[in-house]
Amino acid sequence: MRCYRTILRLSLITVFCLLFATLSHAQQAANPLVPPVPHAKTIHLKHVLVIGETKGFEHDSVPDAMAAIFNMGQESGLWDTTLRTDTELLTKKDLGNRNAKNLNYFDAIVFTSTTGELDMDDSQKADMMSFIKEDGKGFVGIHAALDTNYKWPEYGEMIGGWFDQHPWMTFNAPIINEDPNFPAVRHFPHEFVKYDEIYQPKEWSRDKVNVLLSLDPSRLDYNNNPRIHRTDHDFAVAWSKMYGKGRVFYSTLGHTEEAWSDPDIRKMYFEAVKWVLGMTDGSTVSHPSPTQP
Repeated sequence: MRCYRTILRLSLITVFCLLFATLSHAQQAANPLVPPVPHAKTIHLKHVLVIGETKGFEHDSVPDAMAAIFNMGQESGLWDTTLRTDTELLTKKDLGNRNAKNLNYFDAIVFTSTTGELDMDDSQKADMMSFIKEDGKGFVGIHAALDTNYKWPEYGEMIGGWFDQHPWMTFNAPIINEDPNFPAVRHFPHEFVKYDEIYQPKEWSRDKVNVLLSLDPSRLDYNNNPRIHRTDHDFAVAWSKMYGKGRVFYSTLGHTEEAWSDPDIRKMYFEAVKWVLGMTDGSTVSHPSPTQP
């Protein structure tokens, strides 16, 4: 009797669904202003390459950052992630019949606190730049990605600058949200504090990037601090930019292991990856500092 009732219930549900679909189509035909029943969209899975190679200082947070990007892709279903602590895949050359992917397979690269001069020959460097500049693929730089490849001028041009000390080490950084419409920082209030290590960028200019987050210069201690080299006291915390056809996002946030347990930081990088993959829109237009005269 229980089996018969179950079959009957399923049959009634099927009839109801067919009846609802028929009525919906009839209603749309009678009234063209009624929107059609939406169909599920097929999501094209993107491919993200995460590089965690360090040739200089090694941040304890590198594994946390790599795992976070991997988990974001898994949980959202938006991308799969290849994690590497070497640079072998940063090439467009055929890597042979051993199931190794090259840059032609990927849609974005993420550098998770890479440091020093990475193990890349000239052809790899050219391939990586064309991946972004000509192919229109994405790049996300996390924290020490700015402390990387000083001997490679085009890398600094692509990411937006290089590391030049962290004047206050790890501290409660007073931050201003300069572009609340940008998807990666939309969740932050206008002013907030994060305990992190903020890099001072050199060979960096507001004219070449869209500053998203910056330190509030009115709340910083400048007394007897030899690490401070910027006389304009303009310290960007995150920015967006174009490099040719490709989208580039960088933020100094993410120095500590604890940062990767912070929902705000995780959301920022989740939205940053989505943005460089072209899934959302956000400005790359430069603007003057809101705190400078």
